[in-house]
Amino acid sequence: MPTLFSIIVEPGFFTSEPVRTAAVIGAAAAIVSGVVGVFTVIRGQSFAGHSLADVSSAGGSAAFLFGINPLLGFLGMGVLAAMSMELVRADHASERDLVTGVVTGAGLGVAALFLYLDMTTSSTTGAAVTIMFGSMFAIPASIVPLALTVGISALLAVGLLYRPLLLSSLDPDLAAVRGVPVRLIGLLHLIVVAMAVALSAITVGAILSTGLLIGPAAIALHLAKRPGLAILLAAAIGIAATWGGILIAYDSYEWTGGHGWPVSFCIVALIFLAYVVVAQTGLRHWRLLPRVVSARTQRAG
Repeated sequence: MPTLFSIIVEPGFFTSEPVRTAAVIGAAAAIVSGVVGVFTVIRGQSFAGHSLADVSSAGGSAAFLFGINPLLGFLGMGVLAAMSMELVRADHASERDLVTGVVTGAGLGVAALFLYLDMTTSSTTGAAVTIMFGSMFAIPASIVPLALTVGISALLAVGLLYRPLLLSSLDPDLAAVRGVPVRLIGLLHLIVVAMAVALSAITVGAILSTGLLIGPAAIALHLAKRPGLAILLAAAIGIAATWGGILIAYDSYEWTGGHGWPVSFCIVALIFLAYVVVAQTGLRHWRLLPRVVSARTQRAG
């Protein structure tokens, strides 16, 4: 007689090498995206995060074209785009959005060129789908050490920047008064975001990596009263959605007669459903965060 566990988890799930690789790299991407995503949402830079993910697709396309590690391609182009967006001086929000939009357009244009050259010179037809929407069960195990190195580096960077990054995210003017180099912190934050989207891009794809970066962070900020708790919640929600998505996609091969659903779709669908539930049930503490700003302002006065 089949047990509940055997119904939920199809045979071979825990012994499959592609599943283990997807689970490890997916967890790394979820943790880093959740931690960095909280600061990205607080700073109102969701569009910049999405832009970095789009531009990094040019690096992924170049990696396919020249036969290099795709993570290095996503990471290199993402960091270059982050530096371009922050170093072009833009003091107003509308100006920053303009710069971000221009950089995004240029990056996507380069991605289109590399994908065209890849298809015409090597007759590769699946590169565009893999780069834009991911293919987690096809990730080679050899990429795990580099992915973990990038993930740990990003978390260490956030740990070192935590206090000035949090203060400059909540109140840039107060941070500047206290001597925090706001512009440098902003640049370092975008570079860490580029590391997060590079990890997400090799899992759920460049386009859908925004869902992993912003979704869990937005849910956590609805639930948490303090930024530190929001960071832990965002990482936990990201891991739960990633591993849940991998399980659903693996099981779907049984339901669909061997075709299966894309892992990236399952992950972002779980994140979307969780966000809808939290938003509709009134579990919101996001408005409590401004109290942190108020308290810091009063102490500074």
